[in-house]
Amino acid sequence: MSKHIDYTLLSEKLTEFAQDRDWEQYHSPKNLVMSLNTEVGELTEIFQWLSEVESYQLKDDPQAFEHVQQELADVLMNLVRLSDVLGVDLNTAVQDKLASTIEKYPVEQVKGKAKKYTEYEPNN
Repeated sequence: MSKHIDYTLLSEKLTEFAQDRDWEQYHSPKNLVMSLNTEVGELTEIFQWLSEVESYQLKDDPQAFEHVQQELADVLMNLVRLSDVLGVDLNTAVQDKLASTIEKYPVEQVKGKAKKYTEYEPNN
């Protein structure tokens, strides 16, 4: 099974960052989930009042694009830190979830449609 992601170095750097500052005491799963949610909210805020077209055009505005990159990085770092604290191997979790999602959403049934898998009729 090939790796879809390899976050080992990032995980090590984030652990070292927390240890150096004696912040592991604050990195409970509860606190990390709340921090993750905060960062997702900050990312959401960037897109909140944009049209669909404007949301694609963010990449053409260097300042806005930098802001998006920073918030995405915050989301990823919080997610990786949370997975470490909980002992979740994100590579395995991603592989397993992708496999189950592929099974739930067969191409022949869902291509071009935006419904939840429970709303599809078999062979429709």
